[in-house]
Amino acid sequence: MWLNDALVSDPAILSYRQSLLDACPSHIIIDGLFDNAKLDEVIQVLQQSQNWYPQKHTYSALYVDNTEWQNTRQCQRFVQRDVWRRGISNPAREFLTFLRGDEFMSLLSCIFDVTLTDVNVAAPDINTNFFRLATTDFVEQHADDSPGREVCMLLYLNKNWSAKAGGELGFRGVVEGQDLTIAPLYNRCVLFDPASPGSEHWVEKLHTTDTDSYRYNVTSWYWQE
Repeated sequence: MWLNDALVSDPAILSYRQSLLDACPSHIIIDGLFDNAKLDEVIQVLQQSQNWYPQKHTYSALYVDNTEWQNTRQCQRFVQRDVWRRGISNPAREFLTFLRGDEFMSLLSCIFDVTLTDVNVAAPDINTNFFRLATTDFVEQHADDSPGREVCMLLYLNKNWSAKAGGELGFRGVVEGQDLTIAPLYNRCVLFDPASPGSEHWVEKLHTTDTDSYRYNVTSWYWQE
């Protein structure tokens, strides 16, 4: 129901595996992986402002409160964005459930040739959620290579995104001065191994002058058995 069947066939999965081996950092980009009509329903929910709240991380501590944030030097702040609060059952919440379900985790396991599971994950739900960035927000360079974390998924939900708007995902890569940037286009899925060389990443600042415009995405992390 959620997936584009043409992009999850056995030949497609084999091509993804090869792309992971050839890329540095180890990553693939899949455009159109999910059903557009279903994602449209998700976006309608996300555009309701009441379910968003601020999230702030520093390099020394995650989920800091405002007092900790104000006492932290600017150079030590690496995330300021909004996170979506799960509410009643709706298409957005159903999608998050799918992304942590057996069907999707089995697909990722096949692509990365590992066994992914939530058996040893204390709070799986907090590892899959929607985020939005405004012009005042930022995600600075960081690594997602927690022990056992095998796959990171980023899915973008930005229709008619302009190249002038900024918000690209950046990978450091392994050659100085040759960073990799990926535009946050609608229904573009980026999968990567967070422990692979050059996988440190960030988000370019938004350049839009529309203060009501947001960059939407799903971020989801998965652990090896």
